[in-house]
Amino acid sequence: MDTPEIDIILIKFLNKSANSEELDKLDIWIQDPENELIFRDFVKTHFAIIVAMNDPDSSKIREQLLNEIQKEKNFLYRIKYRSMLKYAAVAIIFIGIGYYFQNDFFAKSTNNIVVEPKVELITLELENGNIQVISEDGTSTVVDAKGNLVGSQNRGKLVYNDATHTEKLTYNTLTVPYGKRFDIVLSDGTSIFLNSGSSIKYPVQFIKGQSRQVFLNGEAFFDVAEDKLHPFIIDAQELNVEVLGTKFNVSTYKEDSQIEVVLVEGSVELDKQSYKGNKEKSVILKPGFNGVFNKKENSISTSKVNTSLYTSWMTGNVVFRNAPFREIAKKLERVYNVSIIINNEELANENFNASIEVDNETIEEVLNYFNKFFDIEFEIINNKILIN
Repeated sequence: MDTPEIDIILIKFLNKSANSEELDKLDIWIQDPENELIFRDFVKTHFAIIVAMNDPDSSKIREQLLNEIQKEKNFLYRIKYRSMLKYAAVAIIFIGIGYYFQNDFFAKSTNNIVVEPKVELITLELENGNIQVISEDGTSTVVDAKGNLVGSQNRGKLVYNDATHTEKLTYNTLTVPYGKRFDIVLSDGTSIFLNSGSSIKYPVQFIKGQSRQVFLNGEAFFDVAEDKLHPFIIDAQELNVEVLGTKFNVSTYKEDSQIEVVLVEGSVELDKQSYKGNKEKSVILKPGFNGVFNKKENSISTSKVNTSLYTSWMTGNVVFRNAPFREIAKKLERVYNVSIIINNEELANENFNASIEVDNETIEEVLNYFNKFFDIEFEIINNKILIN
């Protein structure tokens, strides 16, 4: 609940005059969900007043405030604080809420250099080795070696036909670079949504009587068309994921220390490739569970999870829970297509919780919030981001 003392601390917090003891009290108070709502309302009201003082246009004020309210769900808070950050850190810090206090609370960045993400293209490697560029805003067709139409692309989705039959497997490989996402529907009706920095190799047409096997490097969400006679197998490097028909997410980046499979619906079977068909050692996942293959330990573990945290990237949201800054930086590299170098080993291993709207936030905005509230310094040199 609200108290006169908390009211005073909130005002001092917004005016940047709260001391460490007062920030500690605010930190404890805001842990209560009801108090969190009070805090958000207080911030919104403050923002509305500040805007009104600087712009008498009431319609514009209303529009700006609605935009801030819409974005307020995106917040970032730190799991553990270093003592040097005690004066700057409060449990909840909004990311993506715009400059709430304009030139006051969120003062202008000390780093005005803009990062220019590298421009890379989505490509499709055909069976004959030719490379076809895929434009997310355009349309195109895919033909086989004989000139037969096997698929077509309309903006952000590539769909393969199931009109032809074949006795020999031929493969296409779709590669999605950092900073992009793309959707593909295979000839059996299976939908695959590829995340940034991912590629998938798949048959143009599946063969009757054989398993449906694809090869993934990176991350993708699968909605597999059910076919009990033809199991669907994802070769995820050191792990095979076998299903009949289900929805799940697979993350298997080569540089990551583990491979993750999160099941949303149905059932999947996880097999280490070293088992070589020994089904007794397989792991069966149930909906709502995460299967993790540790590459170093060559082991599989499972746990109950909130699946939406693992699939939010499909709608442009990146969510971290108790994640080391090193992992956060790597994912920021993928989704923004930038290069980040961490020169602080202690920081690289510290854990954060974060929720970032990639489609609405620039990499500069994300880094500036880290700088403002966690005193994490960065500089941009030759289009590379250096974290000090």
